[in-house]
Amino acid sequence: MSSLEKRQANDLPRYAKIRQMNRGSYDRDLVNEILDAGLLAHCAFIHEQRPMVIPMAYARSGNKIYIHGASKTRIIKENAEGAPASLTVTLVDGIVAARSAFHHSMNYRCAIVHGTARLVEDHAEQIDALKAITDHLMPGRWDECREMTATEHKATGVLALEIEHASSKVRTGGPVDDKEDLGTDLWAGVVPVVTALGPPFAAADVPEGTPVPASVPAAQRKFA
Repeated sequence: MSSLEKRQANDLPRYAKIRQMNRGSYDRDLVNEILDAGLLAHCAFIHEQRPMVIPMAYARSGNKIYIHGASKTRIIKENAEGAPASLTVTLVDGIVAARSAFHHSMNYRCAIVHGTARLVEDHAEQIDALKAITDHLMPGRWDECREMTATEHKATGVLALEIEHASSKVRTGGPVDDKEDLGTDLWAGVVPVVTALGPPFAAADVPEGTPVPASVPAAQRKFA
């Protein structure tokens, strides 16, 4: 850990501190890189004194993360007043196969965010947030769609999670085997996990010959 990261860690609340720093970092640029590369965030909140975790589409905008859902869902209603919340985005890059089951692992990149969630009530910010979420999944898609109706707008809730603390954990490389297992005839190595978007399938009612919009290849390039 660098001297800067040590100073940063000393100022953090206990829940936001990395327990083992051998793969951890408080580098915000790395956190943002992982957040911007992910498709899905697992969002944690408290409902009726019980922890809940829900996978959701999201987008990062500066120091905020936007998530959205039906305005009457628990995650939207329960966090409208400004509630503590957390989310994580994980990219799995490979299965690490060691010579012992004990040393099997995964290569991954993970961003963990802690902050305060608030309901987005300003109309312009809500539109900007929904555009950001849509374009995070398919760059440029918002401008390809028809305008949002008032009914759709009313039925949609948006939360903004202000990033107060963030960290990352990253594992790369091959297996870390015990010395006595090295050189044996047991296979060890890494099985890459490859994520890619496949060819698009048009809806059944799309007229024949309708061109695929630019957002589709843009998304395929982004998440290749």
